[in-house]
Amino acid sequence: MSKHVKEPKPDWIRIKLTTGDNYQNIKEMMRSKTLHTVCEEARCPNIYECWANRTATFMILGDICTRACRFCAVNTGMPTELDLEEPKRVAEAAENMNLRHCVVTSVARDDLNDGGAFIFAETIKAIRGRLPLCSVEVLIPDFLGNEESLRVVMEANPDILNHNIETVERMSDRVRAKAKYRRSLELLKRAKAMKPNIPTKSSIMLGVGEEWDEILQAMDDLREIDCDILTIGQYLQPSPQHLHVEKYYTPEQFAELKKEGMKRGFSHVESGPLVRSSYHAHEQVNSAKSRREGAAAPN
Repeated sequence: MSKHVKEPKPDWIRIKLTTGDNYQNIKEMMRSKTLHTVCEEARCPNIYECWANRTATFMILGDICTRACRFCAVNTGMPTELDLEEPKRVAEAAENMNLRHCVVTSVARDDLNDGGAFIFAETIKAIRGRLPLCSVEVLIPDFLGNEESLRVVMEANPDILNHNIETVERMSDRVRAKAKYRRSLELLKRAKAMKPNIPTKSSIMLGVGEEWDEILQAMDDLREIDCDILTIGQYLQPSPQHLHVEKYYTPEQFAELKKEGMKRGFSHVESGPLVRSSYHAHEQVNSAKSRREGAAAPN
């Protein structure tokens, strides 16, 4: 069996280290309220930039995921509790940060009958109660295809419903645990059917063995179900135990993919080596809203 040769990171994979007062304040706030962020748990490369700008993605339902996806650094195992006070603490933190756009995601909780949908809905409501003008984006798991769980979240009226397909169809079973490519598409399709005016969003990471034409096909699959927003970023191996990086895409290739996405009709495409699902999320929602309003305006 041949040993995988690790390709060195190219020059354009650089992380800006900014650990000023804002970064420290947010870190202290999260610890004081016993909250988790996907920024830390998933070792996001943009944590320094985002926290310095007082933005963060809250991770609810604990910090132990019931799945073990081969690309993800979040701890896996069997969760032992459900914190019903978590939505309140998230809302308090969002208020203290005076957020204009709040992103809420979670670990997968396959141990719960509703997959954690109730806590998602309560978190949306709690944030709105304290910050009426703050838009709320949720990045949800697939709830194992449970339509009622999705409906609970959609009835809480998030401003954006985000669910990541993560990779192209051929690579999905190798990259993800339990999640299925077609089931993810079906979730996004159902979300749009339930609430046509709520933008849907998804994300693809590159460098796990996909081909160029498969990336374009994934875009077509998302547009076929009227997905509005797409983010595309480079996969970075979080530890030696995770999937190896098969290829580093250049900034020029990411720019080309942005053009391909916009050509296909996405309201917004964020594409770049260090782009992650929640990167520049506030700019994404504004851009998508402007484009949709422009498309709906009479000639």
